[in-house]
Amino acid sequence: MKHVLSGIFAAALALSASAAQAQDKPPLKIGGILDMSSLYADITGPGSETAAKMAVEDFGGEVLGRKIQVLAADHQNKADLSGNIARDMLDNQGVEMIYDVAASATALAAGEIAKARNKIIMFNGPGSIRLSNEACGPYTVHYVFDTYGQANVTGLAAVKSGLDSWFFLTADYAFGQDLEKDTSAVVTKTGGKVLGSVRHPLNTSDFSSFLLQAQASKAKVIGLANAGGDTVNAIKQAAEFGIMKGGQKVSPLLVFVTDIDSIGLETAQGLLLAEAFYWDMNDETRAFSKRFQERVKRPPTSAQAGVYSSVTHYLKAVKAAGTTDAAAVMKVMKETPINDFFAKNGKIRDDGRMIHDMYLFEVKKPSESKGRWDDYKLLATVPGNEAFQSLEQSRCPLVKK
Repeated sequence: MKHVLSGIFAAALALSASAAQAQDKPPLKIGGILDMSSLYADITGPGSETAAKMAVEDFGGEVLGRKIQVLAADHQNKADLSGNIARDMLDNQGVEMIYDVAASATALAAGEIAKARNKIIMFNGPGSIRLSNEACGPYTVHYVFDTYGQANVTGLAAVKSGLDSWFFLTADYAFGQDLEKDTSAVVTKTGGKVLGSVRHPLNTSDFSSFLLQAQASKAKVIGLANAGGDTVNAIKQAAEFGIMKGGQKVSPLLVFVTDIDSIGLETAQGLLLAEAFYWDMNDETRAFSKRFQERVKRPPTSAQAGVYSSVTHYLKAVKAAGTTDAAAVMKVMKETPINDFFAKNGKIRDDGRMIHDMYLFEVKKPSESKGRWDDYKLLATVPGNEAFQSLEQSRCPLVKK
C-alpha cells in the first residue's frame, strides 16, 4: 500500500511540476501595428486586432505550451512612429511576429526593423509592390493585395471594356505612387493612354482642385490611386461636381466594402473594383463574417479577413516546426498551402508574396441590393498567377533567376 501511495504521490508531483513548468513559459506575443484612429481605421484598425484575437481563440489560445498574447499599437500613419513601435515590440516586449501594419510608408519602415532583427512580419493592410520587391526579406510576407494585383485586375478589365484613357488622382506617398505606376503600365500595355495625373496630400478633405483637373482632361476614367477616407471623399465630391453624370467613370483602384457603405450605393453603383475577399462569397466566408460582425458590428474587410488567415497560418507553422525560430517557421509556412475561407491553395513564394485568387466586382444598384452590406456582384475570378506579378518580373534580391 505504501508503494502504491508513493507512486500516486510521485505521479501527482510530476504532473504538478509539468503544469508549473508550462505556466513558467513566457507567452508567445504577436503584435499589430495599426491605424486605430485615422483614415484607414475602418479598413484595419480595431477590426484587425479583433481578427487576430479570433484566430488565437480558434487555435486554442496556446502553442508549444505557451499562452498566445495579441498586442496592438496605433502608428497614426507616421512612418517614424511605426518604426519605433516595431523596434520596441521586438527589442523590449518580446514580440515574435508582427501583423498587418496598415499603410505602405508605415509598413516599409516597420519592415526594415523586422528584417534587421530576423523576425517575421506579415503585411495585410498595406499595398505597395515594393514590399515583395526591393524591400522584401527572408521573413517578410505580403498576404492580401498589392498595387500590381489591384492594377492588373481593375485596369485590365476597364481598358478591355473600352475605357482606354485615364487621369490619376494619387495619394502622395509610396502606396499611391506605386498604384498609379502599376495601373499606368497596365493601361498602356493594353492599348490605352494616360492623359495625366495629380498628387494630393494624404488624408485631405478638399479634392475640388484635383477633380477639376481630372475633369478638364476629358479622360474616360479618373483613376483613384488612394484608399480609405481619401477614396470615399474623392468619390463623394466627384458626384457633387457631376463628374459621373458628365460621362466620366471614376475607378477606385483600392476600395473596401466599408468604403462602399460610407459612399452609399446611389453614388457608388456601377463602380468596378478588385478585392481579395468579400464576405458574401460562399458559406465559409459568410460563417466567419457573421462571427466577426457579432463583435465589430460590420463585416470584415479583405485586410481583416487576411489578418485572421495569416495569424492562423503562422500559429500552425509554429506548432509544426516545434519552435518560434523565424527560419524554421517560415520554411513551414512556405511549404504549406493555405486553405481556408480566405484562400484556396494559397502559397507564399520566395519573394514573400502570398499567391491567391483575386476578384473583379461591380457595385450593385440600390434596386439590386437586399440590404446593407449587400454591395457587390462578382464579374470575374482571376487566378493568383495571373493577378500578381510573376517571379520573373520580381525585383526581390532573394529571387534566383
